[in-house]
Amino acid sequence: MKVLVTGATGFVGANLVRRLLERGDEVRCLVRKPNALVEGLDVELLTVPMVPRDRQDQEDLVRALDGCDGIYHVAGVYDAGPSGRQTMRDVHVFGTRALCEAAVSAGVRRMVLCSSSVTVGYGPIDHPGDEDTPLDPTPVYGATGSLRWYYDTKIQSERLATGWGGVEVVVVNPDFVLGAWDVKPTSGSIIVQMAKHPVPFYPQGGKCFIHAMDVADGHIGAMEQGVPGRRYLLGNHNLSYHAFMDVVADVVGCRRPVVSLPAGVLHAAASVGGLLRMTDPHRFAGMSRPVLLSMQEERYRSGQRARDELGMPSTPVEQAVEDAFRWFRDHGYC
Repeated sequence: MKVLVTGATGFVGANLVRRLLERGDEVRCLVRKPNALVEGLDVELLTVPMVPRDRQDQEDLVRALDGCDGIYHVAGVYDAGPSGRQTMRDVHVFGTRALCEAAVSAGVRRMVLCSSSVTVGYGPIDHPGDEDTPLDPTPVYGATGSLRWYYDTKIQSERLATGWGGVEVVVVNPDFVLGAWDVKPTSGSIIVQMAKHPVPFYPQGGKCFIHAMDVADGHIGAMEQGVPGRRYLLGNHNLSYHAFMDVVADVVGCRRPVVSLPAGVLHAAASVGGLLRMTDPHRFAGMSRPVLLSMQEERYRSGQRARDELGMPSTPVEQAVEDAFRWFRDHGYC
């Protein structure tokens, strides 16, 4: 296939592009500016704005899609800064709309939209949520703030794209992704921290974890086999943070955490985080109250639909942690 990928300079996109190249696909990447994640790859790089500023930009976007068989729309952003709400709306909503319009004009019939697990409901370990589990965002993400705006713009992009006439859109919702090319780092930050020094405390909640290459394969399965208008949660291993951190400790060679983190400590940290985020919203984005308190909750989800319908593989979580740790170590993070 000849495909266009947005978000190739990010964590998930970088893994997807490498998997596509392994398959022999012809890959064209729409980037704001090239970075190390696309350096040296046999791809075509285009710096056409994903959010057109004028008619010329929209025409350039149509030309970028010329001859493509499909679109992987992976570009996304979480921005906790003062302009974050508008930035996330531009990328997730206006960018998605521009791509849908361009796809119709260019005759590209198929798109995989990478959303997020934040739009998917969850449950306890014995009854995990799935793509159809209802989610009331206000108790979970708050009525306002960057996490709520992230949720709002992601769910808007899903609804806009799947309702767009003339384009078959399949939505994928990755959960807690682990693997190579996590340059910020994002999900792998706990691996970097524990590799540098032991972390004695563990949160009481849990998440659904998945290897980055399984996420890439989930995207490809969605392009080839996904039902248009359908969502697919990409996640394989429901683990408590305690169990996950035990795995990390064994892989990086440090002591396992032994003390459960009291909820009161996270409430206090959230209060301090509110003050810190006023001084540096980006650096302390992870210290918002909804983010911190979520670590005390069981937010388990099922990726069974993706495994059954898309053929998504399930790499052991130990391998995901090992691959992430090796990449961080080789690139000087720890």
